[in-house]
Amino acid sequence: MTSTTGRIQQHRRAGAALPSHGRAHNLSLVLRTLHAGGAMSRAELSRTLGLTRVTVSDLVAELLQRDHVVELGTAEKGRPGKPAILVDLNRTGLQVVGLDLAEANVLSAAVMDLDGTVLSRLTTDLDSERGDRVTELLLDLVQRAIAQATAPLLGIGVGSPGIVDAHGTVLIAPNLHWENVPLGALLEEHTGLPTLVANDADAALMGEFTFGDGSRDMILVKIGRGVGAGIMVDGHRTRGVHSAAGEIGHVTVGTDGGQECACGRRGCLETWLAMPYLERALLDAGAPGRERVLTSAGERLGIALAPVIAALDLAEVVLVGDVDLLDGPLLCSVEETLATRTLRQRDPDLRVRLAANPRDAVLRGTAVLVLWEQLGVA
Repeated sequence: MTSTTGRIQQHRRAGAALPSHGRAHNLSLVLRTLHAGGAMSRAELSRTLGLTRVTVSDLVAELLQRDHVVELGTAEKGRPGKPAILVDLNRTGLQVVGLDLAEANVLSAAVMDLDGTVLSRLTTDLDSERGDRVTELLLDLVQRAIAQATAPLLGIGVGSPGIVDAHGTVLIAPNLHWENVPLGALLEEHTGLPTLVANDADAALMGEFTFGDGSRDMILVKIGRGVGAGIMVDGHRTRGVHSAAGEIGHVTVGTDGGQECACGRRGCLETWLAMPYLERALLDAGAPGRERVLTSAGERLGIALAPVIAALDLAEVVLVGDVDLLDGPLLCSVEETLATRTLRQRDPDLRVRLAANPRDAVLRGTAVLVLWEQLGVA
């Protein structure tokens, strides 16, 4: 767990005001510090960042003009002299539209403030629609979401299933029948708003790190129609050479065969853990076999994760999905399997837990994508 103070200290260490960093870097430093630490006076910002009061006052003045920060009034008087005026990120005066495309048979949208709080929700049922029809429904949904905003919008964030490159193109999303869809460019052209697109598990990872007190070294596993993961090492999301880091769903787990997967192979992790397979197995097993099925699924996930955790020396595993299925035997089985398959390290021990806000994990992560791109905040 990283404390608020610790995160502010990280910003300060990362942000010595070298001339080469430029004004944009220092503006971002102010915003990141306020985001992590809450309202501060200009003097407190000066001390925290190691910048002169004149420099900080100048930076704050520009951010006030942009409406990125607001003045909140005077602080409680604690020392002689004129009371200091507090400034903070404009948390409620700016908003973000987030899109979650990874839920089963539904597209979800939300308007959020800068703390990731969902202010309004909208959905569109997919039924059997796929391919270009999904794109049409998405464009309609985003327009309806924009109409729900009650403050200026910073941009749009999207969490999509499949493999998404750094330019916002969905290279492949089999469940949506998408291939090489330039989703970011399409939404920007349609709305006129900056748009950031990431894999849904990567978005959830960013949301958990920023709003859920996630570790700087963790793997988040999202379990739904498929199984995917987002990986963070030293506070940086890992993308991979093919933009496919974390695509663990089609890793073969075990040598005992298993069901045939949609990809054509047998024994993929998804055939043990993805919701359609898991729900079918639970139905076949009935109440007496429920614990056995969930324990087995957790064991297979632990087998797949163990070499990743050992190779990267990660601090925690976070699971996102149906809490009723993940909490209990499945979560315990993941933890026990990892304990037997990885070398015990010095304290703190590896932590295995559920996401802080599983329902909105992807949506909150899409807000982080926009915050980082537009304000340099994460």
